[in-house]
Amino acid sequence: MLDEVGQLPLWSMDAAETGHALTEVVHLESQLAALKLRLAHHAKQQHVEAASGATSTAVWLAVATHATRRDASRTMRLAEQLDTMPIVARALARGELLLEQAEVIARAIDKLPDDVDAAVREQAQVELVELAQQHDAKDLIVLGNRILDIVCPEIGEAAEAKALAREEREAEKACKLTMLDDGEGRTHGRFVIPTLHAEALKKALFAHAALTHDKVTSQTLGKAFCDYILRYPADRLPHRGGVNATVVVTIPLAGLEGRLAACELDTGTRISPGAARRLACEAGLIPVVLDGQSQVLDLGRTRRLFTTPQRIALGIQQKTCRSEGCDRPASTCEAHHRTRWTDGGRTDLKDGVLLCPSHHQRAHDPTYRTTYLPTGRVQFHRRN
Repeated sequence: MLDEVGQLPLWSMDAAETGHALTEVVHLESQLAALKLRLAHHAKQQHVEAASGATSTAVWLAVATHATRRDASRTMRLAEQLDTMPIVARALARGELLLEQAEVIARAIDKLPDDVDAAVREQAQVELVELAQQHDAKDLIVLGNRILDIVCPEIGEAAEAKALAREEREAEKACKLTMLDDGEGRTHGRFVIPTLHAEALKKALFAHAALTHDKVTSQTLGKAFCDYILRYPADRLPHRGGVNATVVVTIPLAGLEGRLAACELDTGTRISPGAARRLACEAGLIPVVLDGQSQVLDLGRTRRLFTTPQRIALGIQQKTCRSEGCDRPASTCEAHHRTRWTDGGRTDLKDGVLLCPSHHQRAHDPTYRTTYLPTGRVQFHRRN
């Protein structure tokens, strides 16, 4: 029948006929999807992959139909799920569900606790199929997560609390952030964070963007994110190696006076003099001014005994861990005395050397001999 009607001209159909035909085709797609899933499940039972030597039915299906492995695996997974959910399978076969809705319902039923009674599972299928007549797949995700509150309120609340706690634990484990500098003044990144933190960040950025823009767009949110980072209170930042994690901007005197001269962050990133002058006005950023010989003239407003300004100066001078072959940035290093304090060493810049935590530990390990090279680097040798 499809061969007969597939190429028929449509010019004679009016709007009402076209709309009716389109919705009918959508129903047919659901019915075909249900048949495909039944066949896929039967194919697995018959081990159709055995003749070709494929490692699984999903792999055989991907090769036989030129589908992606991901799509074929998705088909086989849903086929297995619907074989245990006859109510959902029949609704899909009648064209009452879209394939996307059936997938959402199947996931929701699968997520129910193992100790939920079979009758409750069946009632959950019935309710979600009925809800699908009025809601799309996106709404069904929310409804599916709380289906026990509808069909079995006495256990729904406790089950939801356990499920949310489990999701939050898994989200914390999956937390990650990646950033890549493209070499053209832009950094691209991706992150995975718990939804709780994402909502808090979204709310803060929307509020910040709305202060200066009538319409919140992806671009205004990006600018708000930049402002959010630079305006974070310096006194709330954690401490590392005697210095809090505040960005230090090295500004040649020429740059501060308005002349053309590139500046540098303590992370090694180069920025324009205009950007450096703007940063010098921000709270939480320590402007370090150098003269023509790159001598430190001013370490900003920070005054902590002696370690904070000197630790900052060491970071500006040494950039990375001084151990030979180590390139850990200065911001992650700790200050070390060339001559031990107990041996009469002085706490001044010429006697200070930056070492990452592992090499700093090695410098105090009596099983190693520490050698300070003329280049400013440090070598470690195990004693015999």
